[in-house]
Order: sequence, then C-alpha cells, then structure tokens
Amino acid sequence: MSRKHPVIAVTGSSGAGTTTVKRAFENIFRRESISAAVVEGDSLHSLGRLAFRAAAAEAAKAGNHSFSHFGPEANHFAKIEETFKTYGETGQCERRYYIHSDAEAVDLNARYNTNLKPGEFTPWETVGEGSDILFYEGLHGLVKHGDIDASRYVDLGVGVVPIVNLEWIQKIHRDKAERGYSAEATVDTILRRMPDYINYITPQFSRTTVNFQRVSTVDTSNPFIARDIPTPDESFVVVHFSEPKGVDFPYLQNMVPGAFMSRPNTLVVPGGKMNMTLELVLGPMIHDLIENRKK
Repeated sequence: MSRKHPVIAVTGSSGAGTTTVKRAFENIFRRESISAAVVEGDSLHSLGRLAFRAAAAEAAKAGNHSFSHFGPEANHFAKIEETFKTYGETGQCERRYYIHSDAEAVDLNARYNTNLKPGEFTPWETVGEGSDILFYEGLHGLVKHGDIDASRYVDLGVGVVPIVNLEWIQKIHRDKAERGYSAEATVDTILRRMPDYINYITPQFSRTTVNFQRVSTVDTSNPFIARDIPTPDESFVVVHFSEPKGVDFPYLQNMVPGAFMSRPNTLVVPGGKMNMTLELVLGPMIHDLIENRKK
C-alpha cells in the first residue's frame, strides 16, 4: 500500500456490473478534481483473442476443458502486482489497451498510429505522471497466486458481486446484446470458467474494503431461461464493510430511503438507490486517501 500514490482496485466477474461502480468513481473524481491514472483489467490478459482460442483448443485436446480468462494461464498476474507496486512507489506505471471492437480499433489506431484489429493489444506506455491515484477495474484487482499477491498493494479494494444466478443472467443477456453470443455459448463459457472462478475470482472478495452485492427479489432460480434481467427496483444491494469502524451508518441510513442494517458491518439498500449509495460510501473513502496523500 502507498500513502503518497494510492491504488484503487474495483474487481468483479464478467457481467457482474463493475462498469456501474466505475461510473460512480468517475463522478467522484470529476467532482473532487482528482486526476486518476486508469488501467483496464482486460489489458493485462496475456493472450489476444486468436491466441486465446488456439491455446484453449490445445488445452482441450490435452484433456483440460477449464482453460479460461479467469486463470493464470491467460493473465499476467505478476504484471498486475508489479503495476500496483510500481505506481505506489513512483506514481507511474505501464499501461496498454485491449481492443474489444471495430470502433475501439479506429480510435486507438488513430491514437497510437498503429493498424491493430479487435482482439489485439496496443503498445505499452508509461502513464501516471502528475496523477493523484491509480484506478484499476477488472477481473483480478486483488488476485493471489503462489507468491503473487496484488492485494497487498491496493489501498481501496471494491468488490462487485451479484448473487451468482443474477450474475449469470446479466452475463447471458450482455453477451447476446453486445457480442451476439447465443445463450448456449455463454453457458459453455460459464461451465469452462467455473474452476478458475472458484479459485481466483471468488477469494478476492474476502480481501476487499467493501463489497456491493445485488440480490434480486424475483425468481432467478433458473438463470438460463430468464427472459430479462431483474430491474434495480426488483432487487436489494447488500453493502458489506470489512472494517466497520469509522463508517457513519446512521448517516447512510438517513440519506438512503429504505436502507437498514442486517449486521453490524452490513448495510442493505433498495436496488434503485445503488448509484446514490456508491457515491455516499465511496466518496469519504476516496477523500481520506487524498487527504492522507497530502499529509
């Protein structure tokens, strides 16, 4: 961890809703005039799209049907740790982008004077000079593997963790809408990823500062046939703090209509109030990081 150059990591599985939390951080950064160096988790995969497909096919031939983007074979876990450590020590780190789509390819090729395709990476560059904070959003912000422990260099860890059936519904619908995948193809991906999900994704949520877990109030017992995603008003958000000392729970309950405490370290809010709650909870935490940095 670094007092002078703090690191924030937002982590969650594919389809979990980390983008919503990222927007809340962006609002806070803009409001507080905080300059953030941003690192996207996808950029720290070790394999591009075509290389990953080839490696997965080879793994399947060898009898490994669990090769996935969640595991160490397809990620630079050591690079994630190095990125956080280096930024904490110097206020700078290396960054690149993973190109998801044709639209991103046009923008990034123009920026870097390259001719890259979707599924490829931009060149590495040094970023962070003059920044106040490093912001990471992706799958492995608090990952541990062998001697690697990225979480030891994270000052504020945020987990985004819908209950698993809801997470699957969100992923199935997102993959269909944004990537044209069938439900069957997404289910195959979920099954293939399960061992790595259990070993590398889930354990991170015991290392976070705060977790936001959306729980639906409608039937999601069979996520593979769900016709739509439960709306925010059809859910609650469970906000769990690893260390409740210093959290002003009476203030949060007063500010968020319908909020209540389920445990001494857990606040429950209506799903429709998630964005408000994100900023109310995360704002003071970011403020403390910046104040400690100034000291």
